[in-house]
Amino acid sequence: MPKIKTNRGAAKRFRRTGNGGFKCGQSHRRHILTKKSTKRKRQLRKAAVIHPSDVRMAIRMMPYS
Repeated sequence: MPKIKTNRGAAKRFRRTGNGGFKCGQSHRRHILTKKSTKRKRQLRKAAVIHPSDVRMAIRMMPYS
């Protein structure tokens, strides 16, 4: 059987965790930052974990991660 291609868009957005889940960067940090509080912006720096219902889709897009 041929190899499965990795979805390159997903590979740039998600990283595999040690437990088998996926982490990703937070949204809402690109623009219109002046009205957002410093606390909110600071908390958005941390990586988020993908919801369990979306993990199956991420595994299909990134079979070798």
